[in-house]
Amino acid sequence: MSKKHKNISGIVFSTDPDFKYNELREENFETLPPGQQQLKVRLETKHRAGKAVTLIENFSGKEEDKVILGKLLKSFCGTGGSVKEGEILVQGDQRDKVLQWLHKNGYTKARKL
Repeated sequence: MSKKHKNISGIVFSTDPDFKYNELREENFETLPPGQQQLKVRLETKHRAGKAVTLIENFSGKEEDKVILGKLLKSFCGTGGSVKEGEILVQGDQRDKVLQWLHKNGYTKARKL
């Protein structure tokens, strides 16, 4: 598929006369302050060829802020990772380091699962 059609959601034709196509727009939620974020830090090895990955979930806010938080956590832990599907991934079992950094930077409601 060519790159110029990447905004199409797969709808080709509808027989419904009242159908109105609405593009999915990313809503810009305001990012909650760190003290109100209820982040969950957990370890996962499923679907990763046995490699451990630390997941940070339940970040509520803008995607840009999530990417920035992911970069800060990865640089603190000295590992790689990414931000995918609403989750921050940090390579390896870094739960204690991530939780330590989060508490030090005001994310007091973050907890380890």
